[in-house]
Amino acid sequence: MTKKKTQGVRRPNPTPRTTPKPVKSERIGKVPEALPLKSEKVSAVTRLTARVFKKPAIQEVVREPTAGGIVFRPTRDHRDIEILLIQDSKGRWTIPKGHIEPGETAKQTAIREIGEEAGLFHIEVLMWLGKIHFQYRRVDKLVLMMTQIYLVRALDDHETPTKEQWMKGIKWFRFNDALDAIEYEDIEKLMLVAKNKIRQGI
Repeated sequence: MTKKKTQGVRRPNPTPRTTPKPVKSERIGKVPEALPLKSEKVSAVTRLTARVFKKPAIQEVVREPTAGGIVFRPTRDHRDIEILLIQDSKGRWTIPKGHIEPGETAKQTAIREIGEEAGLFHIEVLMWLGKIHFQYRRVDKLVLMMTQIYLVRALDDHETPTKEQWMKGIKWFRFNDALDAIEYEDIEKLMLVAKNKIRQGI
């Protein structure tokens, strides 16, 4: 009696498993006014809308020089400093600043804007800290904005800051709290430079 030869049954190759690649979320860093902030993510709806409703082509490049100040005062115990921040119409905390008018220097603009936006007039400009650059679209224009920033000491502790009507708030912050509140990374970096200069006695 012969044994029946059995043939092996070939099994189909299993379908290889593919691990989906993680999708990286698009994050936008800290940016100045008129641009998204780092807390805002670009959604699929936003991208789709951008495809459907195309923006008009850039027709003009506009340069806007501005200036402002990081205004500080020592705390009552002189162990820390406070920074004056204003809250814009969109609820973002920043420093007093504005456009340089014809015939003004950047320093004169910083002094004027601190007076207009913060209601502080007894101040002393100690030094120039640096400048920041940013850009944004204004319909069919590309606006290139450059802001020169000064370190400014408030001289009168009894002078109460007053905000303009378009602002949501104005407040003195302890230095670390000001770092947490400020919405713009470039200004935050200059605030750290300012703190080091103050420690060094300017």
